[in-house]
Amino acid sequence: MKILMVYPQFPITFWSFKHALKFVSKKSSYPPLGLLTVAAMLPAAWEKKLVDMNVTRLTDEDIRWADYVFISAMVIQKESVKEVIRRCRELGAKTVAGGPLFTMEPDDYPTVDHLVLGEAEAILPEFLTDLIGGCAHRLYKSPATPDVCTTPLPLWSLIKMKHYSSMSIQYSRGCPFNCEFCDIVLLNGHRPRTKSKVQIIAELDTLYSQGWRGGVFIVDDNFIGNKKKLKEEILPAIIAWRKGKKRPFPLNTETSINLADDEELIRLMVDAGFNAVFVGIETPNEESLAECAKSQNRNRDLQAAVRKLHNFGLEVQGGFIVGFDSDPLSIFRSQINFIQKSGIVTAMVGLLNAPPGTRLYHRLKQENRIVGEFDGSNTECNFIPKMKYQTLVSGYKNILHNIYSSRQYYERINTFLKEFKPRKNKLADFKFNYLKTLWKAFWILGVWENGKRHYWKLMVSTVLKRPRSFPVAMKLAIYGYHFRRVADKYIGKTMSMRETGNSSG
Repeated sequence: MKILMVYPQFPITFWSFKHALKFVSKKSSYPPLGLLTVAAMLPAAWEKKLVDMNVTRLTDEDIRWADYVFISAMVIQKESVKEVIRRCRELGAKTVAGGPLFTMEPDDYPTVDHLVLGEAEAILPEFLTDLIGGCAHRLYKSPATPDVCTTPLPLWSLIKMKHYSSMSIQYSRGCPFNCEFCDIVLLNGHRPRTKSKVQIIAELDTLYSQGWRGGVFIVDDNFIGNKKKLKEEILPAIIAWRKGKKRPFPLNTETSINLADDEELIRLMVDAGFNAVFVGIETPNEESLAECAKSQNRNRDLQAAVRKLHNFGLEVQGGFIVGFDSDPLSIFRSQINFIQKSGIVTAMVGLLNAPPGTRLYHRLKQENRIVGEFDGSNTECNFIPKMKYQTLVSGYKNILHNIYSSRQYYERINTFLKEFKPRKNKLADFKFNYLKTLWKAFWILGVWENGKRHYWKLMVSTVLKRPRSFPVAMKLAIYGYHFRRVADKYIGKTMSMRETGNSSG
């Protein structure tokens, strides 16, 4: 068979980093790891192509070539998904769909020929057997949480790595926590399931043998779900492997804030090459944390925890939410103050949403407060908030305006650099692309953009006081350019919603 694997397009959001990618001449942040892994589960004799629409166009010739078009996507890719399905139907191509979007909202896609829902290791073999036998059903679904030790290496030969700013691997699935608004436990369960150290080293070895020397994102929703195994097996194995390879691959991942409670684990992660972690801070308001069952964040000094991770050499990237029922009117100023004082430069702030199937969704549905679809952008509510909607939107807009304004953003980088104490590793090998990136940054941020005075102040201060931190400062400055472009778009969008009276309460 001829199988075309399609990864639909992401809209430009805070997480897309689209405007920042132009500085480093890349087309997308991360490859479609799920599709690459599924491709490795298909019969070796089948012909396979992959079109990542974030990197290249999907042509009619691509679709006509295929016997089946496999589509995987997240909710944020919904609009592109609909267009791909429409084109496939018009051209007579049969479609097979799976992944988070289809698993959570299967009824929204009645024209897909085959829905394969759940984790591929559990359900794909049955579908493939029926497909080969000519008796495939429309719906395959498995709630099973399979052993990820059976997961094969991704089929990296299907992509051109040069188009991406980072590669990805997965170590674990599942999260031990149960935040009310989160759908991770619905998709992957509570008990963290982990790969073996042999698998992880094999995945790193494969990337290394392919010539990759950039960053690697470990995509787990909570990397530290099984601390004991990390400390005893996984991290020591990565440390030993890195020593033999002259320490390639800076690593980053997602963790819960209780990482700050375990200094041994922090040190091991830094020794293993981690330099950044994304943490769901959500809110400094204790009542809101209690409301959403964010137990791991409660009754602790969140700013002190962030500072500790910075001091150990881990840059904290933070997720923040406004729109909880318990949020007071002062929450917007509280969020701004927390973000500025903590030095979390990459601060992703969104409006609370209720993904289908979550405990939050069921609670709000019982209260007759669900009013729209969940689109994954987190820039609009899909429910009626307790706070007046116009007040919530206006406050959200004010947060974006403040934290991404040039002055506040560059001040936050400076706050972070004062606290950040990275391990003194060797400097990266020089590449000509670095000069191109430097020149683009100097021209766009230092000459063209309005906040150039704050940019030059940071650059000069960093060179004089913290020269080893210059690459980090430059990276964060480039991120800021992207954040400001996206924030400007959302501020305009929320203003137009408010001005047309599109409010939910």
